[in-house]
Amino acid sequence: MRDERFDVVVIGGGHNGSTIAAYLAKSGLSTCVLEARPECGGGQENTEVRPGFRIDPHATYLYGGAAPGFDQLELWKYGMRMVYYPSMAGLVTLDGQAANMGSRWRPDLAEQSLARYSPEDQGGTGRIFDELGEQGSRELLRALFWTPPLPSQLEMDPVDMPWWKVFRERLPQFWFDQLLDMNYLDFLDEFVHWEPLKVLSAIGAWYCGAHPAWDGMMLQALGGTLLFNYASGAPRGGMHTYAHAIVRCALAHGARIITNAPVGEVIIRDGRAVGVRLADDAAFGEKTIWADKAVISAIDVQHTFLNVIGQRHLDPSFRQRISDISLKGGSLFVMSVICRELPRYHGRADAFPDEVYPSCVVAPADSLEWVRIQTRDSYSTRTGPVSLQPEHLTMMICTHDVYDSTRAVEGFHVLSPIYLEMPPPEYDVNGPDGVNRQKDEITKAALGLLEQLAPNMTGENIVDVFVNTPQDSEFRNTGLVGGNWYGIRHSEDQWFGNRPLPELGRYRTPIEGLYLCNQTSHPGGLCLMAVPYNLMHVLIEDGIADPGSWWYPSPFYVPDPSAKGGYAS
Repeated sequence: MRDERFDVVVIGGGHNGSTIAAYLAKSGLSTCVLEARPECGGGQENTEVRPGFRIDPHATYLYGGAAPGFDQLELWKYGMRMVYYPSMAGLVTLDGQAANMGSRWRPDLAEQSLARYSPEDQGGTGRIFDELGEQGSRELLRALFWTPPLPSQLEMDPVDMPWWKVFRERLPQFWFDQLLDMNYLDFLDEFVHWEPLKVLSAIGAWYCGAHPAWDGMMLQALGGTLLFNYASGAPRGGMHTYAHAIVRCALAHGARIITNAPVGEVIIRDGRAVGVRLADDAAFGEKTIWADKAVISAIDVQHTFLNVIGQRHLDPSFRQRISDISLKGGSLFVMSVICRELPRYHGRADAFPDEVYPSCVVAPADSLEWVRIQTRDSYSTRTGPVSLQPEHLTMMICTHDVYDSTRAVEGFHVLSPIYLEMPPPEYDVNGPDGVNRQKDEITKAALGLLEQLAPNMTGENIVDVFVNTPQDSEFRNTGLVGGNWYGIRHSEDQWFGNRPLPELGRYRTPIEGLYLCNQTSHPGGLCLMAVPYNLMHVLIEDGIADPGSWWYPSPFYVPDPSAKGGYAS
């Protein structure tokens, strides 16, 4: 059989791998994607747990609403359709209070609802989002996530980093020097008075990016919640329809995608990556696929360097540093409930108009201390809930089918996902199956709490329950890092040019022609199209890609002066 040869070979057809393939194929490069599983998409999986009931067990919201890739790749041409939620986030507490946080589509709901409990909070984080506006929000998000790390030799004062520059220009009235060292909890104490609103904001940051308790990451945590609020919706039909649009775009521009094709080895000659050798059990007949310009690894950094690159090609100290990277920052217990009628939350009548049902509820939200307790359970104690009391079980309850009729059959509803934070299986002190052994107990407690919040959520109303534990997630989707779709959390030493290691911080590697495009690269996690977009700047720098007029770089991008490609010339 003849050799298979392409300009670029991409290892892994998850969100990042398929997106960089679409970018490169549209740039005119012959591109091949090798995916170990039978289908591309990775964490963008969509599952029909019962006939007619569709859930997203991993990625579930479109956090990439500000991504340049939506217009650069013209995803609407390839079937991408959005469903927008008039009420993006609701909040309910055990004492019966309820507040509607609204969305960019209905900001009036938050103002009306908060006025009942804490009028002063109308000038808090909500005011920040209001004053940023859609253009300012997109600019801040692109500065945070859709800007490649600066060249390593460039020294810059932290206050002049792209995201702080936008913040100071757009929100000068909120700026003070201490923000640089703050964590998000400190920021909430400064600007928010009503405790449940603090809980909603902190939980939102926890689920969407930087942990709220990490010093120096205030704006990254705020940006995570802004990602969630900016999109205010999800792909119609589930996240896998988003994956399909990206794959269709890649195919339409000539990319070749081969599934059931695990890679066993990156071929390196004279210090340069020149192709890959497929694993013996790959279904594709030809086992060697050559890359004339580059090999791009869209699988996690440890699998890349510890498994598919031979030890002889790496310095032992570098290999040890790769081995020491923590990829396991947190994981999720995901519960989906099929019911006959939607939850009737305590206090909902005053908080939500009849035509607007909350697509996302955080509850119970009585105390910010409860967030700290869950942090201790997941990050310090490294176990499932230490107890099954409400303070250990604050849940995020999502209801996509209210606005997306493709999710459930008529006459029924799906509450999905219902999230509970958990430790990754590898780090659980009770062993990788620790949460699995608690699954029935946790499920019973979570359903009991749901009934306290919404008394109609009884056994007569609930038809079925589907649970995905952290370990279940790893078996369902072996490409997931840490048992979930967002991988390691963003701390100050795992951000921008430090992620995952300083010498890998701009997607290049010590091996010439080998690049990284995975969720362990900056910014990491979520389905943002950010890593592929950022990588494109570097590929252009190195003379590998030369896109047309449809491409535009980040306005905050600083070219590497040592590069010899497009930007340098």
